[in-house]
Amino acid sequence: MEAVQFTEHGERDVIEYGEFPDPEIADDEVLVDIKAGALNHLDIWTRRGLPTINVEMPHIPGSDAAGVVEAVGADVTRFEDGDGVAVSSGLYCGECEFCRDGETTLCKRFQILGEHTRGVHSELAAVPAENLVPVPDHVDWETAAAAPLVFQTAWRMMISRGDVGPGEQVLVLGASGGVGHAAVQIADYVGAEVYATASTEEKLDYAAEVGADHTINYETENFASAIRDATDGRGVDVVVDHVGAQTWQDSLASLAKGGRVLTCGATTGGNPETDIDRIFWNQLEVIGSTMGTPGEVDDVLELVWDGALEPRIRDTLPMSEAARAHEMIEDREGFGKVVVVPDSEH
Repeated sequence: MEAVQFTEHGERDVIEYGEFPDPEIADDEVLVDIKAGALNHLDIWTRRGLPTINVEMPHIPGSDAAGVVEAVGADVTRFEDGDGVAVSSGLYCGECEFCRDGETTLCKRFQILGEHTRGVHSELAAVPAENLVPVPDHVDWETAAAAPLVFQTAWRMMISRGDVGPGEQVLVLGASGGVGHAAVQIADYVGAEVYATASTEEKLDYAAEVGADHTINYETENFASAIRDATDGRGVDVVVDHVGAQTWQDSLASLAKGGRVLTCGATTGGNPETDIDRIFWNQLEVIGSTMGTPGEVDDVLELVWDGALEPRIRDTLPMSEAARAHEMIEDREGFGKVVVVPDSEH
């Protein structure tokens, strides 16, 4: 088969697309003929190298993909040849105290396919059956590939962890990215009043298209000041901040008393200066969240399959142009998800 791969960490020039041995499936795995994959910022971090993670080289990146079942292991009963499936990339042991409570994202050995293990940006992939979700016939491969990681992450963060509800005011930072544009849609879906930030007027127009009631260009104005002006000094009930160090102080300053900031990532750095006085005096909550449980994945993807939520695709490229796809993510070009497809499918 052909696969996106790299043999060392580094910049985009380490990415290659070429021959790689076909995967062999274990008894609990499924061989998937990949029709489309999608990128996340996680792919950038993995390519550059993470200090606490040693991946087997050569490494195939990619946590999001969809395709057709080509073969199943001896113990697999949920799927059969020809089924359409999407990958849900959270790996868990199923045995620790958290898994036994159904909180698989808190698993003591939690990992992410494509980050800790070989990923799915290849013509074929061996995936544990428990990490696959059925895809209805009417859903196209690009949508099926682009939805799982960002929508499950945003859903757990906002619904299960953040308890966002009707009538609340919610600020979503980085609304043009994968998690950001999913968060805007989910906040709108539950009946919240949605504020969204982005760096260009074009991106803000897209954010409004998918559910933002108010938009803020963070390149031309300070979003915390804009929020205070828009809410008569009150602030919003919830801030969704997956940006990190660059925005953290202004996220706290955007919150109303008793408000909560939800975080699932830190693309600009994970060690910001913070304002503890503001946190305790205004009784703010800082709520972290990672990925989603199988039940949460099922819940949010049903809404995607039904069309209530929709991953926006900024571009679709052949896997041989994976370096260009990485560049689009790094340079924050466009709105929504970047999809890659095997060259044989392009």
